[in-house]
Amino acid sequence: MDTVMIFDTLWVLVAAVLVFFMNLGFAAVESGFARSKNAVNILSKNFIVFAVSSLGLMLLGWGLMFGGDHPVLGTQKLFLLGTDLSYYNDTLTSTVPFWAKFFFQLVFCGTAATIVSGAVAERVKYISFILFSFVLTLVIYPIVGHWIWGGGWLSNLGFMDFAGDTVVHSVGGWAALAGAILLGPRYGKYGKDGKPKAIPGHSMSLAVIGLFVLWLGWFGFNPGSTMSFQNPADVAHIVMTTNTAAIAAVLTATATSWIVIGKPDLGMTINGCLAGLVGITGACAYVSVTSSLIIGAVAGVIVVLSVLFFDRIKVDDPVGATSVHLVCGVFGTLCVGLFAQEGVTSLSTVNGLFFGGGASLLGVQLLGVVAVGAFVFAASALVWLGLKKTVGIRVSLQEEIEGLDIGEHGNSAYPDFAIVAPILETGESDGVAVAATEAPEDAGLVPPEKAVPVVNQSHPGAKMTKVTVITNQEKLAHLQTELDKIGITGMTVTNVLGYGLQKGHTEYFRGAPVKTRLLPKVQVDIVVCKIPVKTVVDTVKNALYSGQMGDGKIFIYDVENVIRVRTGEEGYDALQDKEKEKARATL
Repeated sequence: MDTVMIFDTLWVLVAAVLVFFMNLGFAAVESGFARSKNAVNILSKNFIVFAVSSLGLMLLGWGLMFGGDHPVLGTQKLFLLGTDLSYYNDTLTSTVPFWAKFFFQLVFCGTAATIVSGAVAERVKYISFILFSFVLTLVIYPIVGHWIWGGGWLSNLGFMDFAGDTVVHSVGGWAALAGAILLGPRYGKYGKDGKPKAIPGHSMSLAVIGLFVLWLGWFGFNPGSTMSFQNPADVAHIVMTTNTAAIAAVLTATATSWIVIGKPDLGMTINGCLAGLVGITGACAYVSVTSSLIIGAVAGVIVVLSVLFFDRIKVDDPVGATSVHLVCGVFGTLCVGLFAQEGVTSLSTVNGLFFGGGASLLGVQLLGVVAVGAFVFAASALVWLGLKKTVGIRVSLQEEIEGLDIGEHGNSAYPDFAIVAPILETGESDGVAVAATEAPEDAGLVPPEKAVPVVNQSHPGAKMTKVTVITNQEKLAHLQTELDKIGITGMTVTNVLGYGLQKGHTEYFRGAPVKTRLLPKVQVDIVVCKIPVKTVVDTVKNALYSGQMGDGKIFIYDVENVIRVRTGEEGYDALQDKEKEKARATL
């Protein structure tokens, strides 16, 4: 074996392993952006999808992708197992053995499939996702791959996609979009007014870890697509364009979210980095470092606006996969036609629109975007619809509320911890405040002149009642909204574990049943005096009722006294905000 083959094979395998490692990155990002009750499901999907992809590409996918020069799909040597593989000696490169080339293409195929997982998270049936992933990697992905990388009609027209903006990211994105639309939004994502509600993920730490794993993996994804180390300058250039686009997108996504949302949202920054990496993937070997800076900067803006856009049109994508991979994949594909510059690497032989090449390359790139989008979206929608009519694609409402970890897998990611429900900010009126709104003036002794005053009650003998509500975590936001409407904006919310008639649920570890575990709930405590208890109870019942187990219970107690520590007010006065009452009285 000559030296060239040794180095090229080593380079391809190292790059492939880096891309394989991206599976961990996707798993971490997606599970971090999902709620803790669905963490096992997300992790399991990202785990099994690579096995499914490997089988699909091995059984038929490779042959459809590289089996001959038919313009639409491969027709020769379709089945690898038990076949003479010498037919593929010169496919892609002649300096790398077949199975090294296969593994490199396999990890790309697996990436396309795992993109779908995030967009359909928290409500898709596990079996349906597995079946869809198998069809995607067996047929849909390989056909598009043949059009562009396997000598098909788009490559013959001059379509350029160096590392997979269209073949990988757009294919995964179109498939994800079809699934997200047909599945519909998650329970509780949209209010009665149609406005989207925030459903925070459970671990931004995990999401950031995943982002850095993906960023690292991209240094195999893009440079590895040279499939050769004979020209180190090309590899170094691609590493630099890849990283430059990423850092530019981090900055512009952060700035855009700061301007549009009002805060530098970390989730948007994470997706911004991924947007820059996706945006440069197709053009990384064809553009200058300066151009990569521009491409990344624009991608960072686009992804933030895209996430907000999909939310508004009610396409519920928990991790922003369609915005990152589809929208920025399309953008990156078009950037080849705009920014390609002859001679920036030995692989770049044409100029795009901005460098005197005219609009012909951009036209071919646009044609490829439309053709791939139409085929993949239609094919994916047909597969999703077929699954919907047979095995079903969405879990039951009850399972979605309780979490897919228990319903689909029978175990949970955090069995020893109470799952924390999101708590909205509240003010203070006829109820007990969630938390103090003023910081202590000093950690030491309070001077006599600042001692707590004693205030006489202005409503002696006024009856005070504590209303305690135990219910499912997902119902908290709606309950709080309804209580706000009747003037109760102060409450104490506690995450608790318990069970009633349902007797909890059964989990399994290595096949053995675990003793009955407690279900995560929220406990809402309100103390009222001015507002009638019946009004509170009726409001709670109307807000929580679904006719299903788990709607909750209401407990009512007499309260002897309430003392506001800051002012010394007691009873009725301690529950009221006097300044707000005076303001209302003057209106």
